[in-house]
Amino acid sequence: MGTVMTERLVVIGADAAGMTAASQARRRNRQLDVVAFEKTGFASYAACGEPYYISGEVDPIDKLIARTPEQFAKAGIDLRLRHEVMAIDLDRRVVEVRNHDDDTTSETGFDTLLIATGARAFVPPMPGADLEGVHTLRTLGDAEALRSVAEAGLGSIVIVGAGYIGIEVAEAFEARGWTVTLVEALPSIMARTLDADLSVGVVEAIERRNVRVLTGVMVERIEGDGRVSGVRAGGQSIDADVVVLAVGGRPVSELAGEAGIELGASGAIVVDDHQLTSAEGVWSAGDCAEVRHRVTGEMVNLHLGTVANKTGRIAGINMTGGDASFPGVLATAITRFHDLEVSVTGVRPEDAEAAGIDAVVATVGGLTAAHYMPDASDMTIRLTVQRGTGTILGAQIVGGPGAGKRIDVFASAIWQGMTATDLEWVDFAYAPPFAPVWDLMAIAARKAAAAARK
Repeated sequence: MGTVMTERLVVIGADAAGMTAASQARRRNRQLDVVAFEKTGFASYAACGEPYYISGEVDPIDKLIARTPEQFAKAGIDLRLRHEVMAIDLDRRVVEVRNHDDDTTSETGFDTLLIATGARAFVPPMPGADLEGVHTLRTLGDAEALRSVAEAGLGSIVIVGAGYIGIEVAEAFEARGWTVTLVEALPSIMARTLDADLSVGVVEAIERRNVRVLTGVMVERIEGDGRVSGVRAGGQSIDADVVVLAVGGRPVSELAGEAGIELGASGAIVVDDHQLTSAEGVWSAGDCAEVRHRVTGEMVNLHLGTVANKTGRIAGINMTGGDASFPGVLATAITRFHDLEVSVTGVRPEDAEAAGIDAVVATVGGLTAAHYMPDASDMTIRLTVQRGTGTILGAQIVGGPGAGKRIDVFASAIWQGMTATDLEWVDFAYAPPFAPVWDLMAIAARKAAAAARK
């Protein structure tokens, strides 16, 4: 009797996409030999919760870990932390692995490979970026470092970049009593997702908490001798005990590229709707892979936990003989600064126009609850729809508690191809603590439908 060879799946990168795929594949095929390599000391963690760990709102850090190595072992997954895959040999079907604990290198063979190498924080090439006290926020190790800094005593922090992470880190340090400055090179904050005029209200809310916001200001260098002491930006020097670089991320796709796997214009790994790469038996999911935008049809690279988990699940199904298609993304996102909520989905007019779609917008202001309720707060909704048809293409919301998650209604409407007229008459829930009798979503839809007809 000959021995039956067990099929092996190797997973590179053991966070959201990698471990979702590994778990899904293992559940579907109990005979599968699953080995997951992770170069850091953490796996399967909630990176989106890191700012709330820094602020102290979440404690201890273990709460951010979805599943431990022991739990994965029980599920039949061999998770190896501090093991970095250095190279992929597609011809020989092996990966070269560096064990950072004992500095040894070995090879592991695979039948099926999943590349879930994620993204890294972008560090701009500026003088002083390597000084002690300069941080990024991506891994749990980064979060631990920033938490210990925040707890060590009060000081001043400069956050470079005013996107989602920058604003969330500003909230965390402001809540701990630090002196906080946000510096953004673009003319407005959250400029890649939120229209400039809507961002004005966000800046006002941030500044009410005594956080200084500088927009349209380039950081020229980080100052200090061995350790950071300040930031030179827009011709002025700003004192800083700590600097956080929050200027976005880049897909970690070098391993794939060096192995001859096709990369897209975004620098991320090209995949089809089954998460299959250009190489046979090699799949990719999460922040390192491209996804299709449902409105524009373009391939984009998003760094969102929702997308990582979903694409990981699709890969896990398909790697084990299933047939699941990833239906695409709307880039739906939400954040807050204390009690101000900001959320977006779909496209803005300029994105639509760039994709050849004729778009119009409608903007309405109102309240999150009935006007006589003490907790009613201001809210603005901007809706982007296709001219003529009124098909909903995108939405942006800025408002008080209860405003932000209304974005899910618009995301659902775009997903299903609804028009503004359809949405205007949807049977929304009403009670005074939750909404006015005409929810602002319905009023926005009505105004957008009228704009589309003009």
